[in-house]
Amino acid sequence: MTRASETPADATAAPTGPRHAARAALRRAAVEPGSGTGPALPRSGPAGRAVGLRARLLAPVADRGNALHPGAWWLWALGLAVAASRTTNPLLLGLIVGVAGYVVAARRTDAPWARSYGAFVKLGLFVVGLRIAFSVVLGSPVPGSHELFTLPELPLPGWAQGIRIGGRVTAEQLVFALYDGLKLAALLICVGAANALANPARLLKSLPGALYEAGVAVVVAMTFAPNLVADVVRLRTARRLRGRPTGGVRAVLQIGLPVLEGALERSVAVAASMDARGYGRTAHVPTAVRRTTDVLTLGGLLGVCAGSYGLLAAEGAGYGLPLLGAGLLAAVVGLRLGGRRSVRTRYRPDRFGPRSWLVAASGVAVALLMIRANAHSFDALHPGVVPLIAPELPLWPALSVLPGLLPAFVAPVPPASPTREEPSA
Repeated sequence: MTRASETPADATAAPTGPRHAARAALRRAAVEPGSGTGPALPRSGPAGRAVGLRARLLAPVADRGNALHPGAWWLWALGLAVAASRTTNPLLLGLIVGVAGYVVAARRTDAPWARSYGAFVKLGLFVVGLRIAFSVVLGSPVPGSHELFTLPELPLPGWAQGIRIGGRVTAEQLVFALYDGLKLAALLICVGAANALANPARLLKSLPGALYEAGVAVVVAMTFAPNLVADVVRLRTARRLRGRPTGGVRAVLQIGLPVLEGALERSVAVAASMDARGYGRTAHVPTAVRRTTDVLTLGGLLGVCAGSYGLLAAEGAGYGLPLLGAGLLAAVVGLRLGGRRSVRTRYRPDRFGPRSWLVAASGVAVALLMIRANAHSFDALHPGVVPLIAPELPLWPALSVLPGLLPAFVAPVPPASPTREEPSA
């Protein structure tokens, strides 16, 4: 009697779909050449080494052991944000947003915080509209000769000189407001990409011991928005299934109460878990060490803030990078000393592996290349509005954004879920 083909015991637990099956087959072929239905692969020689190298370079399916460090995602996103802050060219800003969106689509999981990316995109569009509305109502210092329409101007007292409400609205001021709003929207979307890709709980666990108390507050604040979005989506879906309206003031009021109740329940659960884990206990540290730690940490963080502002400002790259480096060094030393007060331990701490370094380096590379491009191609990165000219996509700045796509190929692939599985043949 012919026996049916046997399958491994863990085949039902492994991710399915053509993409994962092809990747698993390639790895099996690299380990056991000749197995399977395809042609036999050589065990040694140049061809065998090429197959083994390709299998090692393929992004593995994500699990607890090979997941990317959450700090790598934030460094990558902040690098894209720095690049977006160096230009007002809408084509370059659209390219940066496209790179961030592609990586999010390729490496986003089904976790609640991963659903917040769409909310950040909508917030960015709202910022663009609000910036244009402010320009129309409050005017703009940008002169223009292409008048579109004139609003009734509200007379203001003498102490409000320089401020006007209403008046002429020109095409130049609207285009300037659009460019400015697009830059702010790109910054928000980059932050939203980090919020959708990085696990906030693991980010909290990776913080130094000296920042544990502050980190709890920051992570709770970061997780509030994603959980709020998830609750709203869940409640709107439930109302739609019951045939109830999901729009209007009444629907918003009926949805708001369960959302607030869920937020309160999560707060109580977090407080109970913190109390059970001994949150707030500290070890004894000499006074001199504590004061030195405070000075180094505070001075380092101020240096980091000033250096970051210099990198994000239009003309601060000269002093921003050295100040950022000195601030980081002082902050690391201070946090290292301050960690002596923490008596907590880490269970399976996250480490910066080679793939995490590649992801972080890709964001830093985009920021550095865009800063250098801003120094040599300022006019291309900041198209003029007086006179009005059509923006062009400069070649080298556009190529400088492309390294930001690296995480979509080197980061571990999220495991397939039943809702995201591709239909098998």
